[in-house]
Formats: sequence, structure tokens, C-alpha cells
Amino acid sequence: MKRMILPALAIMVMASCGKTGNQETIQTPTEKTDIMQKEEKQKIEALLIQYKRALNTADATLSASLYTRDGVFMPTEAPSAIGSGNILKAYEFIFSQIQLSIEFYIDEIEIENDLAFATTSSKGTTLIHATGDTIPEANRELFVFEKANGEWKIARYMFNKTARMQ
Repeated sequence: MKRMILPALAIMVMASCGKTGNQETIQTPTEKTDIMQKEEKQKIEALLIQYKRALNTADATLSASLYTRDGVFMPTEAPSAIGSGNILKAYEFIFSQIQLSIEFYIDEIEIENDLAFATTSSKGTTLIHATGDTIPEANRELFVFEKANGEWKIARYMFNKTARMQ
């Protein structure tokens, strides 16, 4: 009888280790991957929120700090800015010319290991400093992100104008 009780107790203890109440605490590899993907997407969303804040406050230093050291900024109708110093200069020039007031809309974020991309759109207004005019602003954007030292940064960023809403 003792020989039957000990194995039965061992099986019961092992079975209860994986459960808390009626919930299982052991996650499948797919569940772990889904949770990790969700967490990484949230980090990228937070980065995009910082970027929007940098644009709306005309903060060239913050804008440039969100890029990798060898990042590339590809603005519409302007040369590409490559590397931290050139990206900073590009944003300083842009913000000397205009003041943005925009909202970002995230269409998709896809992650593969330490690289990710996001497609977004933005809409709002642009104040042109030279004339004082405020005009509608609408763009679609492509971001490529790189994760280095546990932190997502913009590796490449390109945008183009969409039809302006009157």
C-alpha cells in the first residue's frame, strides 16, 4: 500500500506545481513569443510617441537622440542625413523653418529579432516661420528600427507627403 501511495502523491505534487488555482503558470513557446512581441511593440510605440513629442516641440536634440549612431533620415525633397551629427543638423534646419503640430497613427509594427519596421501616417498642421502661414500637414512614414543594448532606436526613417486635407 505504501508503494502505491508515494508514487500517487508524487504525481499529485508534480501536477499541482504547474497550476495556481485553476490557472496554468507554464507558458508554451508560442505564448512566450506572443508576450515578448507585444512588449517589444509597446517599446517601439513608446519610441514613436517620443519622436512625435520631439517633432511637436521642435526638439532637434531629442529627435537625433532617437536614432542609431549610423542612422539615416530621408526627408521629402531634401538630401538624406546620415549619422548622428548630420541628423541633428537636418532637424535643426527643419525646425528653424517650420513648427509642426501633428498626430501619428500606427498602421503596423513588425519585429524580427533585433530589427523592426513600422508604417505610420501623420496628420496635423505646419506653421511656416518665414510667412506665418499655417498649412495642413499629412504624411505617410516608414521607420526601420534596430535594437542595440536592449533599446530600440530609429535606424532609417523616410516619409512623403500625402494629399492635403483642406
